[in-house]
Parts: sequence; structure tokens; C-alpha cells
Amino acid sequence: MGDKVFILSLGCAKNQVDSEKLAGMMTSQGFEIVDSLDVADIVLVNTCAFIEPAVKESIDALLGLEELKASGKAKKIGVLGCLLNRYGDDLKKEFPTVDIWAKAEEWDKVLAYLGKDKPSTSCVRGFIPETVKWSRYIKIAEGCNNRCSYCTIPEIRGPLRSRPIKEIVEEAQFLASQGAKELCLVGQDLAAYGMEIDGQSHLTELLDILDKDLPSDLWIRLLYLHPAHIDGKMLDFISSCRKVLRYLDIPIQHVDDEILSSMNRKVTEKDLRKIFSYARSIDPDFTLRTTIIVGFPGEDEGKFEKVLRFLEDMEIDRVGAFLYSPEDGTEAATLGRQLPERIKQERYDTLMELQAFLSLRRQERFLNRTLKVLVEENHSNDGYALGRSYREAPEVDGVIVIKNANNLVPGSFVNAKVVSVSEHDMEAEVIFDEG
Repeated sequence: MGDKVFILSLGCAKNQVDSEKLAGMMTSQGFEIVDSLDVADIVLVNTCAFIEPAVKESIDALLGLEELKASGKAKKIGVLGCLLNRYGDDLKKEFPTVDIWAKAEEWDKVLAYLGKDKPSTSCVRGFIPETVKWSRYIKIAEGCNNRCSYCTIPEIRGPLRSRPIKEIVEEAQFLASQGAKELCLVGQDLAAYGMEIDGQSHLTELLDILDKDLPSDLWIRLLYLHPAHIDGKMLDFISSCRKVLRYLDIPIQHVDDEILSSMNRKVTEKDLRKIFSYARSIDPDFTLRTTIIVGFPGEDEGKFEKVLRFLEDMEIDRVGAFLYSPEDGTEAATLGRQLPERIKQERYDTLMELQAFLSLRRQERFLNRTLKVLVEENHSNDGYALGRSYREAPEVDGVIVIKNANNLVPGSFVNAKVVSVSEHDMEAEVIFDEG
């Protein structure tokens, strides 16, 4: 074996996919991917630069890399991904001891720095410390054409570029052969898949093939669909698929029409209500997740109240909320009527308090009902296991605590009856077949 490599992947699931692909490339060239810094010869950080807190986390990681190298614990250190895409040569000047630099999607440069050639054939996905083999992510597109006024992604990752359907299907089949029971499709906007080609979304075409070609005991989860590209026909198709879960992550960011226009979201409150109401009409148990930006420039108390009413009226299951951060280079950062941090925090706290109540009310729908659960951790010595149903996406949602664990195998499915709930998590008991 060659040098031992540790890859730290920061930020979103799309970055994790990139890191796993890099791990596959490096393994094919004789490197050994390890899960501990203590044994690594080479340490690589795949950075995130989406918003200010992510930039800070990445910079802190870079400072840690320099310390590792200075102490002799790492022979070489590398900085990869979005932070370099965003800050380029300025970043290189600040960190002169870094040995390896590579922008997102330029993973062959990592090999070049290490004296290796790019593999002649497409490499399979490898494993990094964050990889869970039964729950994997597939990136179906790169970049974005939506141009939301607050967002740095088009600057960092470029315009929308959809992957060929055949390539995605082959990757999905490979991950299933490795033991994946859940495939989470990710991209900046899944609903825009293929739109750069002919202006039409090809998501349902992709889902139709995946639904037919993949093993029967497999979940497909859709993450990140821009509401401007969703209609009733798409929702009808999703609900008709056998493997696609009735779980949608639709980031709305706001509800007020003036704020939505200022954000360049290309939807209105009426549009949003139509989408979410229709999903509820298809199936009252449809799990709906969204994202809200709190404190966008120009948001007054009345505009904020509209967000709260929307969450309550639409019975949103889960919400991720963020305080607005004016990012350099974005149109929104130049807008007037920027809000004080104190107001942002107060509104955030109010929103999350309401959402805790709404989430609990949605959770209570499932008391004494049976759910199919994907087991993730076995703590049978302590009498419990952890898992997720269709209602919980990995990493961002709650978990189901299975009380009668009985040596359940991680990566397997069980049927479990819900016996208690909180706003995020559930407790359940496995229903064992008689005999």
C-alpha cells in the first residue's frame, strides 16, 4: 500500500459525494484511505464556502492542517473544493505551507500533486469516515442557474450541468450492490435536472428508470427541490413511484411576495401554498421539509408573521432555519434595510419555538402506527437501536429509538410500532413475526 490518506469532508452532502469520488480515485492509484488522523501521511480537507459560518469552519480546519504539518504528524496537507473556488489565489497566499490545491471537480490535480496520473477509466466511489454504506448520496447535477440574490453557489460552482441518466443509473446500481438501502438524490435543485438542455425538467424521466431498475428493497429520497420547478404533475408522479419516498425537501426561504421577489425566487406565496396543499391532498402523511431565511433585508414584522402562518397552515413537518448572512459578491448584500442581528435572532427563536410545536403535532399522527424503519445503530447491550423511517432524512432530521433492539442488524429494515414521540424523535418497538 502507498501513503495513508485522511479526507475530511465539510459542508453539504454534495461535498461528501465529491470526497467519496476522490477517495475512489486515490485508492485506484495505490493510496490507502484511513479513518483516523493519527495514522495519516496525507491529510486533505474538502472545504465549504457557502455562507460565512461555513467559511469560518473551513478556515479553522486549514489552521489545524498547518499545525499538523508543523508538528510532523502529517507529511503533506491539501485544501480542496469550494473555499478555493471562491477565494482562489488570495487563499494560497494566506496558507503557504499547503502542499496540494484543487478546486471542486478538479480532483485529478490532487493526483498530479502526488505524482500520479489520472485513472484511465471512471473510478467507483470510495469510502471516507462519514460514509454510511447503507445510506448513500448521489449527485445528479452540478451548479445552478436559479441565481437567488443571496446565494454564492453560481459563483462557486458555476451554471447547471446535469449528469447523463445512464451514468446516474449505473452509479445507483453500483451503490446498491455495495449494500445501499437508501439512495438520497442531491443537487442544488433536483427539480431543474436537465433544464439546461431543453428548458424542461427531466427528473421524472430519471426517477422512472431508477424506480424500475433498482432492487425492490431500496429507498430513493429526494433532497432540495426548488419550488419554482415543481408542479402537480411532478408530485403525482413522485407519489406513484414504488421506491421514491413520500418525503420532499422544498426550500421556500420565505413567503412574503416582496421578499421572494427581492430574493429572485420566481415564486409567490400563492404558488407555494398550491404546491404544499397539493402534496397534502395526495397524502396527508406526506413528510414536507423546508428551509427559511430569517431576517432578509426588508423583512418587517408583518412579513415575518406571514412565514409563521404559512408553516402552521401547511402543517410543515420539519424546518431548517438560518439567520440571513450578507455574503460578499451577492446582490442581496447591497440591499438597504439590513436588519440588526438582535432582531434576526429574536425572530429565529420565535420561528423555531412554533415549529417545535408543529413538528410535535405532526409526530403525534404516528402514535400507535407501524413504520418501516432502516436500522442504523445497534446498542443491544443497552437495550435499544437507532433508525429512521421515510419521515427522517439522514443527518438533518430526528431518529427512531427502537426499545426492543434484540440484536438488530444495521442496514436492515424492520417494522416498528411507534409508542411515544417528541418534536424530533420517536420511540418504537419492533413487531416480530409470529413463529
